[in-house]
Amino acid sequence: MNINYTPHQKNFRAEVREWLADHVPGERLPSFDTKEGFERHREWEATLASGNWSNVNWPLEYGGRGLDLISWLIFEEEYYRVDAPLRVSQNGIFLLAPTIMEYGCNEQKARFLPPMASGKEIWAQAWSEPGAGSDMAAITTKAIREGDHYLISGQKIWASRAVFADWCFGLFRTEEGSERHKGLSMILVPLDSPGLIRRPIAQLDGDTGFAELFFDKVRVPVENLLGPEHGGWSVAMVTAGFERGLLLRSPARFQAASARLVKLYKQHKDRLSSGVGEQVIQAWMNTERFCAATYQLVSRVQAGALISSEASANKLFWSEMDRHLHRTAMSIMGAQAELEHGLDAIDNGRWLGGYIFSLAGPIYAGTNEIQRNILAERVLGLPRVGV
Repeated sequence: MNINYTPHQKNFRAEVREWLADHVPGERLPSFDTKEGFERHREWEATLASGNWSNVNWPLEYGGRGLDLISWLIFEEEYYRVDAPLRVSQNGIFLLAPTIMEYGCNEQKARFLPPMASGKEIWAQAWSEPGAGSDMAAITTKAIREGDHYLISGQKIWASRAVFADWCFGLFRTEEGSERHKGLSMILVPLDSPGLIRRPIAQLDGDTGFAELFFDKVRVPVENLLGPEHGGWSVAMVTAGFERGLLLRSPARFQAASARLVKLYKQHKDRLSSGVGEQVIQAWMNTERFCAATYQLVSRVQAGALISSEASANKLFWSEMDRHLHRTAMSIMGAQAELEHGLDAIDNGRWLGGYIFSLAGPIYAGTNEIQRNILAERVLGLPRVGV
């Protein structure tokens, strides 16, 4: 595959590179799973918005630049090349925003997209429940309509960014007596609503990247319904497609990590076996394959194609690729891999954090077991288990 950029795309890359060189913080920000880090990352989102860089393929009126997905890939390549901060607003700008653009009314687009782009409102994803993790169709949290409001009661868990975020989007059961995929609705909820309690969940590193949410007759205006009432499953599947497919994990994120892996290997190769070098080469090849496949997919989408089961295949590939890449880095460092601080820590323990996070890849955005079932049934035509 030969990727040839147009003169316009080359000029755009130069513009992105120049702006980032002038604005990216000189040191890494604290984790956005801490209060200080969250607010520092919010400030960075505002800086991005000041130059209309929050998401370059958004329409101009909502804070974007009205460009295509190829331009977005170019932006991401330059963004990760300079090790710019991770996006604390990713649940909003990469998952919810494209869903709003597809299902939202004009009033919802004008209300939610600009503050999302500027970082004034950061979004959490609130789908999973104690009895409905990978099986979202088992959701039981109710949103009972009462006049021009819903009264929400129930519990969500593993709500990403919900400890410090301003809003959440979630699936709620709005039709009494409904079961499974039917009777669910996507509703947007302010996290400071009366009756809503947030309980932080500590990760392995002690930071709070998730929260439990407890709803006790939380009143939410009906105007916060996204898409058709009782038709939220289709809306959520579109959002999941963005999460698994193109937007949540750009190839540049993994290419930057593979470049760091090659550098790490060169620093330690004199004491390593040849087998480790083969794993490094495989990791680098995987990221390049993923990049080429993404460019091909983007080209098809821009020509009018729809993303279907490719989203599941994408998610399977990047999650397993990320785990292999970081596992290879850990094997290179040996016992030093466990050090996060001190003179003997390599890269300030960054590889350890990346490795721990990579272990979650086969779980979030739909477990890899579920994605394999989807591919087996919808692509290969195999029968459902138990049928």
